[in-house]
Amino acid sequence: MVDVGAKAATHRVAVAEGRIRMQPATLALIERGTARKGDVLGVARIAGIMAAKRTAELIPLCHPIALTRVALDFAIEPDGPAVRVQATAETVGPTGVEMEALTAVQVALLTIYDMCKAADRGMTIGDVRLLEKQGGKSGHYVAAPRPSVV
Repeated sequence: MVDVGAKAATHRVAVAEGRIRMQPATLALIERGTARKGDVLGVARIAGIMAAKRTAELIPLCHPIALTRVALDFAIEPDGPAVRVQATAETVGPTGVEMEALTAVQVALLTIYDMCKAADRGMTIGDVRLLEKQGGKSGHYVAAPRPSVV
């Protein structure tokens, strides 16, 4: 593990996103709340939060971090058809929370897959990336916008 003992505790924020693409009928199940396993996005939100809190147990050499906030937002993208997940993780400490935000996104996406796989085994997870990072010595990072698909 990297020694962060001498680093200053600062407010740190990371935002990550990802998508799960699916059949239109599967997206309709999610929107209507009629998936067989229940409230897909509600369960995915809890799964993402729980995953962020356990990142150090899942990713070797990650520092355990006292998170001050984890939030997940979901956007229905009917043209995809897809669900976009965005996770924000925050802490006040000597190391960043990028891995926590990315882990939250991945586990939320996997939870959506798990809850809908009976209806659509062809769902695909992708476009996972760090959107923004604030705090610490390396400063503020904002990802370049994705090119438009024509």
